[in-house]
Amino acid sequence: MRSLILSSLLMLVSSLSAKPNILFIAIDDLANDCTHTPHIDRLSASGVRFDRAYNQIPLCNPSRASVLTGRRPDATQVYDLDRHFRDALPDVVTLPQLFRQNGWFTARVGKIYHYDVPNGIGTDGLDDKPSWQLVVNPKGRDVTDEKLITNPTPQKPVSAALSWLAADGNDEEQTDGMIATEAIQLLEKHRDEPFFLGVGFFRPHTPFVAPKKYFDLHPLDSIRLPEAPADDRSDIPAAAFAHNNPTPHYGLDDLTCRQALQAYRASVSFVDAQIGRVLDALDRLQLTDNTIVVLWSDHGYHLGEHLGIWQKRTLFEQSARAPLIIRAPAAKGNGHACPRIVEFIDIYPTLADLASLTPPQLDGKSLLPLLNDPTQTWDSIAITQILRPADDRLPTQIMGRTLRTERWRYTEWNEGANGLELYDHEKDPLEFRNLARMPSAEASKVMKAFHARFSNLARGLSPSSPVKPKRL
Repeated sequence: MRSLILSSLLMLVSSLSAKPNILFIAIDDLANDCTHTPHIDRLSASGVRFDRAYNQIPLCNPSRASVLTGRRPDATQVYDLDRHFRDALPDVVTLPQLFRQNGWFTARVGKIYHYDVPNGIGTDGLDDKPSWQLVVNPKGRDVTDEKLITNPTPQKPVSAALSWLAADGNDEEQTDGMIATEAIQLLEKHRDEPFFLGVGFFRPHTPFVAPKKYFDLHPLDSIRLPEAPADDRSDIPAAAFAHNNPTPHYGLDDLTCRQALQAYRASVSFVDAQIGRVLDALDRLQLTDNTIVVLWSDHGYHLGEHLGIWQKRTLFEQSARAPLIIRAPAAKGNGHACPRIVEFIDIYPTLADLASLTPPQLDGKSLLPLLNDPTQTWDSIAITQILRPADDRLPTQIMGRTLRTERWRYTEWNEGANGLELYDHEKDPLEFRNLARMPSAEASKVMKAFHARFSNLARGLSPSSPVKPKRL
């Protein structure tokens, strides 16, 4: 069996040229369950969709820093929106930088590293110059039309609120439409050399802006908010709720929230259409058979779950899990979904593996075996964390960490027994019942084992390293 697996992996790598192209598509704030995304669905049908892929920190800047360095947030020391990963890791070789050093043409269009949205659109944001030979920063009318945006919570800036605009004009007048156009032009210009092309779409990050026709795909009378038990929040630690969304649904009424959800879905469908344009260009230019396509979002996104959570910054499933699709030409698993637990720090070693490159020190592992056999046994867990600042609810700053296995989610908020969460995804996939509050013998055993894994992380060991469990 091992010989057969090794043979399959070698066939996958050898099926690519010495230098396969990389199309690296990033989508900002993409929820796990979206409607009317035919082009993302098309990519999923021809690649491997990882249904249990987890980001390392559910916030734009630190998540992107982790993906692109292949290191966990405790290594990058990026926990919020302003810090650059090179402050802590000045000599780190990023994923695109590795390809640049080995002869690939590397270019970025749009948001790959972090930007302040919408104010940073059209600038370099928190980019990383060693990563790219060419950078393109389009700026569309969605930025200049900001005065037209509906913001039902005016005390918050449009970037932090449920704000939206059904825009006039066509796709290519919007920044994301311009990003697709620029990406296609780069594919045409560099089709005869190996390339690593990062294509980063800004939507559906707030404000939710899309041409009006995409709103029509999601009639308001078909929009419903997620349901939850009336006492859902009674057994959840206060720290589990993000400081930027302390009030359920931001205090907005049902109709306004449904309008926001409609606008979010419209902006997702708009981005999906731009992805379709880029994928069509790959086919037209006959690049598909030698191009590895990766589609990912920096984190998941809440759309009203748990009685009114919106956006990100939580350790619940909707925020910690994020979309990930990898299409490698000739991979035997193409067209199938992978149910195994993987992490976003696995993207870097996977692409290095597919291109036969030797990466620097990384914290993840290659997903190449799962690209050939998505359902094979896979011994892995996922660790996600988030930093909570001190505020009216929390007297001190708190780092929350969550561990995900195929069955369980275990979370610690550094608040003793009252700061623990445990959910059994076999029986409770929406995480409504916190078993840590009244643990059974089985739940107590699970929590002790998972606490030991967190202790390993604190000691700098692998999460799976054996260690005697400590008392909670």
